[in-house]
Amino acid sequence: MTKLEIMGAKAKEASYVLANITTKEKDDALLKMAENLIKNTNFIISENKKDLEKAKEKGISDSMLDRLALDKTRIEGMANGLRQVANLQDPVGEVLGMWNRPNGLQIGQKRVPMGVIGIIYEARPNVTCDAAGLCLKAGNAVILRGGSEAINSNLSIIKVLRESLVEVGLPIDSIQLVEDTSRDVATEMMKLNEYINVLIPRGGAGLINAVVKNATVPVIETGTGNCHIYVDSKCDFEMAKNIVVNAKTSRPSVCNAAESLVVHSGVAKDILPILVDALREKGVLLKGDEKAREIIKDMEEATEEDFYTEFLDYIMSVKIVDSIDEAISHINKYNTGHSEAIITESYENSQKFLQRIDAAAVYVNASTRFTDGEEFGFGAEIGISTQKLHARGPMGLKELTTFKYIIYGNGQIR
Repeated sequence: MTKLEIMGAKAKEASYVLANITTKEKDDALLKMAENLIKNTNFIISENKKDLEKAKEKGISDSMLDRLALDKTRIEGMANGLRQVANLQDPVGEVLGMWNRPNGLQIGQKRVPMGVIGIIYEARPNVTCDAAGLCLKAGNAVILRGGSEAINSNLSIIKVLRESLVEVGLPIDSIQLVEDTSRDVATEMMKLNEYINVLIPRGGAGLINAVVKNATVPVIETGTGNCHIYVDSKCDFEMAKNIVVNAKTSRPSVCNAAESLVVHSGVAKDILPILVDALREKGVLLKGDEKAREIIKDMEEATEEDFYTEFLDYIMSVKIVDSIDEAISHINKYNTGHSEAIITESYENSQKFLQRIDAAAVYVNASTRFTDGEEFGFGAEIGISTQKLHARGPMGLKELTTFKYIIYGNGQIR
């Protein structure tokens, strides 16, 4: 057996235990993990610094360095995320429905863990903690494979989490990290059907496409976020400015950050200079279509590729439209099904936007930055699913479970 197959076998054994422990046992483990993360803050930060130094040597962008960096506040956030998950209702064991058949059989659906979940992800080491906590609460074992840029950070976090499992008497191999970050091992993991029940990629378009293309294990696709803000013909200018600036600049390296600004031509001459000034003040480079550049003479020209791009940086495309219908068509053409927002004072237009935009999360007069498991009340999230099968939007505990049928009879034969 390969190292990965051995890990898979251990995870499968651990999953049988996790599927049959109490909610209290799972919550005790999560609280112990949170406690030990805080105790080991200095150790985790020191390991994270090794990753940051290597990343700087490679010339990684500031926005990507931000995704990689850990400090006391972010580690406290990770611990609080685990505590929040511990406070959430346990989905395992929930009866989804019961019904009687004419032959006397009583049939029910019961929520159960998936078993072993594999997660392949990139720079953000907090994902290591979030994913481990959610999988544990949902009764699953997890095999994590992070990127090489965060390997020291991930190893330090996993060490703390696994030691916590031992302290509370749960299998240490309920949480495992693949230490080999090579592509060959990642590809092997994508084909580990015997041991992994579902695979979740979390990262940029390249990673997600590679997993979708190569995996034989079933995949829940967490998509990229080419998110749009549409400023309608009737809107509050101050609200629009605040939402656009927040959605683009509060944390541009994350998938729920806005990447494209769409403005109705009826207000473009008045509001676009306000929005451009506010965005440029935050260091945003704007790339516009012809109509946008007629209003803002020094704006860069946007290419077709720019409208398709998830920049994950201080860059934003700009499109001027003549109607809400044109805005909806533009967004549905270029978006990735993640999060879209309209800024409007028109109830009719808000409802049209909500109904016709094809995305996992659609907002009226609010920032796309709220597409997040914690903000939705799910606790930490495993990712944002942009597909339409099983899970869509922020993936919390229920999305990490499946169900089985429970049938009661009294001697029926067919």
